[in-house]
Amino acid sequence: MSKSIAEINEKISQGQAVVVTAEEIIDIVQEKGVEEAAREVDVVTTGTFGPMCSSGAFLNVGHAQPRIKLGGGEVCLNDVPAYTGLAAVDLFIGVTAVPDDDPRNKAYPGDFNYGGGHVIEDLVAGKDISLTARAYGTDCYPRRRLETWINIADINEATLFNIRNAYQNYNVAVNLSDKTIYTYMGVLKPQLGNANYCSAGQLSPLLNDPLYKTLGVGTRILIGGGVGYIAWHGTQHNPSASRSGNGVPRRPAGTLALIGDLKQMRPEWLRGTSMVGYGTTMTVAIGVPIPILNEEVVRYTAVRDEDIVAAIVDYSEAYPQRKPDVLGEIDYASLRSGTITVQGQEVPTASLSSYPKAVELAEMLKEWIKSGKFLLTEPVAPVPGAESGIKFKNLEERPING
Repeated sequence: MSKSIAEINEKISQGQAVVVTAEEIIDIVQEKGVEEAAREVDVVTTGTFGPMCSSGAFLNVGHAQPRIKLGGGEVCLNDVPAYTGLAAVDLFIGVTAVPDDDPRNKAYPGDFNYGGGHVIEDLVAGKDISLTARAYGTDCYPRRRLETWINIADINEATLFNIRNAYQNYNVAVNLSDKTIYTYMGVLKPQLGNANYCSAGQLSPLLNDPLYKTLGVGTRILIGGGVGYIAWHGTQHNPSASRSGNGVPRRPAGTLALIGDLKQMRPEWLRGTSMVGYGTTMTVAIGVPIPILNEEVVRYTAVRDEDIVAAIVDYSEAYPQRKPDVLGEIDYASLRSGTITVQGQEVPTASLSSYPKAVELAEMLKEWIKSGKFLLTEPVAPVPGAESGIKFKNLEERPING
């Protein structure tokens, strides 16, 4: 049994497509089997809503009178520095950028109350954003200083471009030391006081297509409450990570680079986020449709939390010192239960990724598809996968000299 994306789109257009979430397909397969599920179901929707640091927005803010060359100058948006090494009025604001006067970790642990992720959230919410600029001046761009306000409704373009999102599995972070530590995995209490993880597990996009059979450059997705696309594989994409028999990686593996029109997005799905003692980021909503092309794809989408394991890593020593030590592996069903056992000790767990919001995203995408407002796209190029033989160096695995 096989289907094409064109055939599935025809069913969507006629209002006949059967669309279910990654939660619902588990019960369908258990009740009816893989073969019948593949015949019945056309699309499985996934979702994830968690902090994703490698995110940001390109903005074209339009020209002042007289003109000013922001490129090569200094620009701040709500006092948060933006990158200007592009052109006269093109900017990039990254979610981890913080104001120059932020004390950061001088008063440890720092609060990091406002950063680039918050600027993007405020921009999408329709708030006026302060823009201050200094430039060196040229004959064609004579102005040297600018103080003004911008609004997403008035600027030419606002494009979300996230270079590494939707991590395919990740570490479970713990702290073996005798002091509290502050990390991108949240606050970790001493002596195994807690364990933090960050994944929607059985709802997560790349855990439902672990070998990238249906995803590729040009795949239409839900991002930030609007429509976007897979632009490329993400940075640190590592399809050669060790995997279980079901194809699911046991370590951090694939990532996606994603793009979308910020003007179509919603602030509740792009949330500026402060990580005490670490910095700022943004919590990003992503929903990816998995077209059911054959029985193999159904098997992957029927993955359950108990079928997915992650590595438990000490963030006080092993992670910062780049040691390969792993304290063990644990499945997501156990993580979601609230406690796990590490080195004979019961440890409470918490997720930085919201499972209820992931459910909501999968349901939202399901309704978009069923209503005919969201069609699937044929990828123009594959995401490099575990079977392709292509191996990408992972920055976390590559030594830096000096």
